[in-house]
Amino acid sequence: MPLYIYNSLSRQKEKFTPLHQGIATVYVCGPTVYGHAHLGHAKSYVSFDVVVKWLRHLGYAVKYIQNITDVGHLTDDADEGEDKIAKQARLEKTDPMEIAQYYTRSYYEDMDRLGVDRPNIAPTAAGHIPEQIALIRKLIETGHAYEVNGNVYFSVSSFPEYGRLSGRIDQEAQQSGGRVETRSEKRHPADFALWKKAEPGHLMKWDSPWSAGYPGWHAECSAMAMKYLGETIDIHGGGIENKFPHHECEIAQSEAATGKPYVRYWMHNNMVTVNGIKMGKSLKNSVNLKDLFQKVPPIVIRFFILQSHYRSPLDFSEAAIRASQTGLEKLQETWCALNSAAPGIGEIDTEVFEQRFTDAMNDDFNTPVAISVLFDFAKAVNTALNSEKGLSASSLEACRKFFETFGHDILGIMHTGNSAKESKAKTSGKMLEDVIGVLLELRDKARLEKNFELSDLIRDRLVKSGVTLKDTRDGTEWSVSESK
Repeated sequence: MPLYIYNSLSRQKEKFTPLHQGIATVYVCGPTVYGHAHLGHAKSYVSFDVVVKWLRHLGYAVKYIQNITDVGHLTDDADEGEDKIAKQARLEKTDPMEIAQYYTRSYYEDMDRLGVDRPNIAPTAAGHIPEQIALIRKLIETGHAYEVNGNVYFSVSSFPEYGRLSGRIDQEAQQSGGRVETRSEKRHPADFALWKKAEPGHLMKWDSPWSAGYPGWHAECSAMAMKYLGETIDIHGGGIENKFPHHECEIAQSEAATGKPYVRYWMHNNMVTVNGIKMGKSLKNSVNLKDLFQKVPPIVIRFFILQSHYRSPLDFSEAAIRASQTGLEKLQETWCALNSAAPGIGEIDTEVFEQRFTDAMNDDFNTPVAISVLFDFAKAVNTALNSEKGLSASSLEACRKFFETFGHDILGIMHTGNSAKESKAKTSGKMLEDVIGVLLELRDKARLEKNFELSDLIRDRLVKSGVTLKDTRDGTEWSVSESK
C-alpha cells in the first residue's frame, strides 16, 4: 500500500503525494531553549525522526528543517508575559543568548543519545530577524497587519479561515485568542503579535521600521519554513499543544502573505502523561531526560516512545519503562542468537514480515504495529534456530538484514553489532562508564567535605589515564581521549 498520513487539517488519512516528485519537504517546530529537554520533547522528536527515516527509506530526498526558538516565545504563549529565555536568564543571572546557547547544546546532546538524526538545517529565530521583518512588512502592505505604538499585530478578521486547523472557528476562535487580558491597542482581542516593542532594559532587541524590539513567536516558523522549503511545504509537524494558537497563526500569516496553501499535511504528536496525569512543570512531574538517562538506557526510552502511536498519548510510569526494557532485551537476545548460530538448512520467508512492517509504517507511521511485527519475526527466528534444521546461511543473512534495516536503521531501537569483539567492546564501555561514575561520586563527596587533597588526586589520576573532566552547573562531564 502507498504511504497514508493523517492530516490534522482534513482530520482524515490522506495518500502522501509531495509537491515535487521524489522530494519531501518537512518542517518540525523545534524547542524553546530555556531549560533541559524533557520526555515530551523526546516523544515529539523521536516520532518525527522515524517519519523522516521512513520517508528516506521509501526513496524520497527529504529536506528536514527543525528550528530553535531563542527569542520571542512569551511565558503565556500569547502576547503577554515575559520572554521565556529572558526570564530564565534573569533567574540564572546571565545573558539570554548564553541561556539559549547552553540549552541548545544540552538539547542536541540528549537527542543524540536517543538516536535522533540532526535536521538538514536548524535555523534560529534570532538568526532570521530580517526574514521576519520582511514577512511582517508584506502583511502590513497587504492590509493583514497593523502597527500601534511600535507593536505590530495580525488582523484575524482579514483572514476568514482562521481557526480551521484547530476547529476553533469564527467567534469561538476569536474569543480563545483573547484569553489573556485584552490590550486596548488591539483592534480585536484575537489579533496576535507579529512584532513587539522592547521595554526598557530588554536585552534581546533589534531595529525595525516600527520600533526597537523583537518578533512574536509565531512569525519565526513561517519566515524560516518558507525561506528554506518554499511557500508551500509538504509536511509540518509539532506537538498537539501547538495546534492553537501557534500553528493556526502560522497558517494565517503565511497564506495571507503568499496567497498559496502553506502546508499540505499537518502532523501533530500527542502529549505525555505521568501515571495518567498530564506532564508539566507547574505540576512538578516533568521528566527531565538527563535525569531519566541516569536510570534507563536512552535506547529503552526510544523503544518506550515508539510503542505508542505518535498521535496517541504516552503514559510514563516505572512499570511501563521496566516492561519496555524487558521487551527490548528479548529482541536483542534474538539478534545475538542469530549472530552466534551455525548454518543449517531451514528457511524463513522474510519478505512476508517485510511487507507487514511496510504496511504498518505506510499506515500513518504505525510504529506499535511495526514493533509487533519485529516480535513476531523474533519468535519465528527463535523457533527456527531451536529446531533440528536451524537456518541456512542465506536465511541467517536475510534475518540479520531484516533486523538491521527495520530494527536499527528505521526504528533505531536495536544494537546490531556483528561481532563478538564489538559486543565485548560495548560491555567494556559500560563497565568503564560505571567505574568512572563511582570515582566521580567519591570526588564530589570529597569536595563537599573539603577534602581537596583526595578530590585532586582522583582528578589527576583520571586525567593521567586519559579521562578529561569538565565541571558544569549540572555536574561533572567526562570523556576519554582517542589515544587511550
